[in-house]
Amino acid sequence: MIPALLPNFIRADLPFSHGEGAWLWTEDGRKFLDFGAGIATSSIGHAHPHLVATIARQASMVMHVSNLYRIPQAERLAQRLVNMSFADSVFFCNSGAEANEGMIKMMRKAMSATGREERTRIICFEGAFHGRTLGTLAAGSNENYRKGFGPVPGGFDHVPLNNMNAVRAAITPETCGIIVELIQGDGGVRKADLRFLRDLRAVCDEYGILLGLDEVQTGMGRTGKMFAHEWAGIAPDVMALAKGIGGGFPLGAVLATEAAAKHLTPGTHGTTYGGNPLACAAGNAVLDVISAPGFLENVDRKSKRLRAGLEAIAHANPHVFTEVRGDGLLLGLQCVPPQADVQNACVAEGLLTLPASENVLRLTPPLIVTDDQCDRACEMISSACAPWRQ
Repeated sequence: MIPALLPNFIRADLPFSHGEGAWLWTEDGRKFLDFGAGIATSSIGHAHPHLVATIARQASMVMHVSNLYRIPQAERLAQRLVNMSFADSVFFCNSGAEANEGMIKMMRKAMSATGREERTRIICFEGAFHGRTLGTLAAGSNENYRKGFGPVPGGFDHVPLNNMNAVRAAITPETCGIIVELIQGDGGVRKADLRFLRDLRAVCDEYGILLGLDEVQTGMGRTGKMFAHEWAGIAPDVMALAKGIGGGFPLGAVLATEAAAKHLTPGTHGTTYGGNPLACAAGNAVLDVISAPGFLENVDRKSKRLRAGLEAIAHANPHVFTEVRGDGLLLGLQCVPPQADVQNACVAEGLLTLPASENVLRLTPPLIVTDDQCDRACEMISSACAPWRQ
């Protein structure tokens, strides 16, 4: 008999009762260092006092009114995001998949509204993951995620990551734009080269098409800058955010220039819950923490410390790990044994990690993780290698 809770996830037998910072406790009192952070979502850790107090205060006043009315919390959060980014305007939604769907629709609408209705195709990349809706499944490249759901929407062309010749060859008179993740999290923690990102910006300008960035995982400080594309010194036309933007509360956003955004006029796109008072109060609280002086610089410093520790582990255990991937606090260890076995060994040591494609163990700790916790995680990973030591 099927359980009341649909068993479409393979869940570890770890029922958590509470957390604090980078730590989680199960109902039976076991303590775990959380280097998954709800898949890069609990950006400022568990039970952060400012976030908890803000949510409680807002919930006691008004949680939801719909977008039929002004929402001051959304107006404030949107203005703050505009002030610290390339964008002129922001659309709020509930998740990363919705943000990517909104980005796709915005890009296509911008072409249609400017007399280029034939430009509907979007270039994406092998290994990409943009969400689980039918549209974002089509933008992604994992055939296993599409299997059994019938035909997915057309209009997406996939080429190898970091291959500019393939990108140029894929551009046609029907091309609307390009969508790329700065680091492919689900796709194996594969990083887009900075030069490649600059070349993408240049080719979009050359052909008059739009550059869309999926920063659902890399945005909101995860790489040591507010947005990962800042490392390349470029600006997109449209960008999708989610995960860390709400610190664990469901929130997504599409940021865009005026030229890309202005064609989503009333009635062309919408959401019931998106950008409601409670979600945007949470978003503002998270932004208070992440935008504080020195916070991002500290993320960058801690990420270098963690990476150095992982590099040392990989060097000492070549029979377990072949390389360290990623950047900032979105890192991966490519495994020699099955990734699931290494992940389970980490759990036995008290460390929570994430899976990724290409047999990669993914690490996405909260941005408030401490030096001692980074060192402790490395010790746990090193201990987890014991079953494979020769």
